[in-house]
Amino acid sequence: MTSTGWIAHLETSHVIVAAVLFVLGMVLASAAARLIEGWAREHSDARRARVIRRIFHYSLMVLVILAVLDVLGVGVGVLLGAAGILSLGIGFASQTSLSNIISGLFLIGERFFSLGDVIQVGTLTGEVLAIDLLSVKLRTYDNLYVRVPNETLIKSEITNLTRLPIRRLDLTIGVGYDSDLGQVRSTLLGIARKLTFCLEEPSPLAVFSGFGASSLNIQFSIWIRRENYSAAMNGLADEILKTFREAGIDLPFPQQVVHFAAADPFVHLPSSGSPGDLRQGR
Repeated sequence: MTSTGWIAHLETSHVIVAAVLFVLGMVLASAAARLIEGWAREHSDARRARVIRRIFHYSLMVLVILAVLDVLGVGVGVLLGAAGILSLGIGFASQTSLSNIISGLFLIGERFFSLGDVIQVGTLTGEVLAIDLLSVKLRTYDNLYVRVPNETLIKSEITNLTRLPIRRLDLTIGVGYDSDLGQVRSTLLGIARKLTFCLEEPSPLAVFSGFGASSLNIQFSIWIRRENYSAAMNGLADEILKTFREAGIDLPFPQQVVHFAAADPFVHLPSSGSPGDLRQGR
């Protein structure tokens, strides 16, 4: 039957029911999607809530359209079978995209990071600007806009640098072998007490960490608020150098000791003579 004949044989009541069902389904789908978005905002951020709303709304609209087609007498089963075959073909052709979408859903559900967080993925560090179904967009410290596929994030180790309010700053400091380790430790802890960005709790730590090639190594650890990290890196180094110079604590350069082997007994070296004699073989 042609499309014209099919339309002519449709009962008026079926068309009216289908129209009402379509309009009512659109209204209910939109209302339900808004409710889902409101619930998602209470348990997540605005970006994830919008993504969840779209997924839920599109899913309901597909169900509404299938119901309307069924009322109009269209073979929904045949359509579903064709859609299944088509989806299978598209799936083989776009496995990477599907993998990224599934990974994006896992990232949204896991909520390991949010918009505005600074994360580290491998050697890449940046602020999260967008979380989408296919990828996450980052802005690096040198102001580059980077797209990271969701599949890469799922398979990689991710470090969230800004999720927790405080973090520890570690420095390894080498002092000369003739230094008094007790004095070094007390000097470092005094520096921590003097600097305003160093937190009292957890308390700072200065412990011997090993014998270096040219120095005795001390690990100096302080706790700071995450927003003070850059200032602490610079301020701490400046204060250590200044205080160590005032206290006479040596910060040695790398050193190397060279031992000369005994001279070959079969080679005769003159015991005296000028450099000119040596050049002339006298």
